[in-house]
Amino acid sequence: MFLIPEFELGLWSAWIFMLYVIFSNFLPYVLSGKLIDKEILKKLGADLPLSDNEKNLLNIYSVLFFAIIAYSIFLPLKLGTVWFYVGLIIYVVGVIIETIAMMNFFTTAVDKPVNKGIYRFSRNPMYFGIFLILLGTSIACVSLIFLMLTTIFIILSHIVVVYEERFCTQKYGNGYREYLNRIPRWIGIPKSSKMED
Repeated sequence: MFLIPEFELGLWSAWIFMLYVIFSNFLPYVLSGKLIDKEILKKLGADLPLSDNEKNLLNIYSVLFFAIIAYSIFLPLKLGTVWFYVGLIIYVVGVIIETIAMMNFFTTAVDKPVNKGIYRFSRNPMYFGIFLILLGTSIACVSLIFLMLTTIFIILSHIVVVYEERFCTQKYGNGYREYLNRIPRWIGIPKSSKMED
């Protein structure tokens, strides 16, 4: 991994890998046929009641996300290397998980919590898919800077997930609490016997 960032504007840069991330954020609106769909925004937690600290954290999280996307434009892929192929495999697994999670999410009624499909194995498979996409991209580019940005993004995502789960508990009540007690937060990390915070 290279600590010194490479800046090279070209066709074969990490932005190619980020296209899925960019388009997947607009997919709900395309599927609904509306530029802004209030039901989808509610389902995504746009009406999440947050404290000032939580709002600030979400702003940092959003800025970091856009910084990762912007940096990817100038970060060349290391084509033809083992790093590239390992990163590509991780990236593709992330895209598959993200796509399945989005299909499960958007085919569930707005007034019901999502607990079908891949959500039977993790409460947050969309985040997990994004983690793999970003990790795969950082490996395919052999970029320590991108990996560090991804690590910070993952840590902030974990904090955001806690807020979202609090919101879902308030919105869906005991059914969601039972789901929290039954399903692990992350794929591959077994559910602990104590309550997660």
